[in-house]
Order: sequence, then C-alpha cells, then structure tokens
Amino acid sequence: MPTPTTLDTSAATAPAVTAKGARDDSDPYRYGVYLRPDPRTCRAVTVVTDQLRAQYGLVSSGAFPPHATLIGSQPFGSAESEVIDALTALLDGRPGFPVHNAGVREQGIGYVYDVATNPDGSRNTAFDQLAIDVDAAVAPFRRSMNAPLPNDHDPERYRPHLSLASHDLYVRPDLHDEVGEFIRGLDVPVPSDFVGDTVVLCRTASPDWTGRWWQTMTWEHVRTWKLRTP
Repeated sequence: MPTPTTLDTSAATAPAVTAKGARDDSDPYRYGVYLRPDPRTCRAVTVVTDQLRAQYGLVSSGAFPPHATLIGSQPFGSAESEVIDALTALLDGRPGFPVHNAGVREQGIGYVYDVATNPDGSRNTAFDQLAIDVDAAVAPFRRSMNAPLPNDHDPERYRPHLSLASHDLYVRPDLHDEVGEFIRGLDVPVPSDFVGDTVVLCRTASPDWTGRWWQTMTWEHVRTWKLRTP
C-alpha cells in the first residue's frame, strides 16, 4: 500500500465547520511545526523510508514528509490562522543556522539521522532555541486532547532528528536489529551538513488517533517560512 502523502478527507471524520468555513475544536486534525532539511537530505530520508516500506512494510517514518520536529501532535482547533500569524511574527527576520548530520543513530526504539549536535559533539543551541521559541509562540492556541500524546517541547528530552524507522518497531521489536543493519547497508549518500533555514507547518489527520494511527494518517502542507540567510 503506498505511503500516504496528502490529506484524504474521506479517511477521517469530517470536521465540523463554522459559517465562515473555519474548523472548530471537534475537528480531527493535529499539527506539526517542522524544520525541513535541504533537498538532498530530504531525498536521502525518502530513499531509506521507501526501502523500509518495500522490504519490511514499515510505514511510520515515511508517513511524514522528511523533517526534524520542533513541536508535533498539536491540537489547534479553529486557531490555524492565528497560529500562522504567531509563527510569521516569530520567524520574520530570524536567521537560519548550520545543522550537522552525525549519521544514522539508534534513538528510542527506532533509527534516525542525528542532527542534534555540532561537529564537535556540543549541542546545537540555535536548533534548541528555535524549538523553545516555536513552542512558546503556539502555546496560547493549544486545545486539550488525549490521543495521540502531544509532542510539546521538553528541553530535557529534546533531541532533533530525522526519523528513518520509528513507531512500527514498537509493534515489531523483533525487527529492530535487522532493520538497523539494513539501513546501514543501504549506505545512502547524505550531506553531513545543511543550513536550517526552512520551517513548515503541516496538518495531519487520522480516523483513529488511539491505535496504530501511523497506518492511516494523512498529511497536508499548510505553510512554509524561509529564515534569513545566516
């Protein structure tokens, strides 16, 4: 089954709409604010996730566009336009920053390209601060929800990464080592560095956020912001 790439409204409960067409708080959407890597890195992520789908049927990482999460799983209800305005104000004139790709690493149950540190191993504080500021900018617009768990910014746990294999391995932990060996064996060319200068807002939907939502989730690009050349 092909990896979902665009929003299929037939696969989700239709949102209630106001007279002006705005989504109300009963809609099925969750939002993510992401740092998009450069096109060559995006291609490398897609090559890996496509191969994992073809070889093992893993779809969770490939269900999203290639990205490093700043904040994810955000329920904004009818406040989408206000979120866009808040992010526009925050990001206007903000400089981009160098991002180092330390290569394939285990993270949690899965595998990622690790983009959390500088080449010397120190934290990429510009990346960390962007996530902190984005989280603060959208905080007034969050709604309460129970599923999936929100992915708000937690400075103690935050480690920017580009997912290659993720939620599927909670269901198939027996594949963990084999998948890691397979990813490394692909030896996909990927840049060791890129400029973090592209922030995107995506809207995701699923008919059931309480189960294996990554098998049914669809997404839609909402907005891109380009940061100032550093």
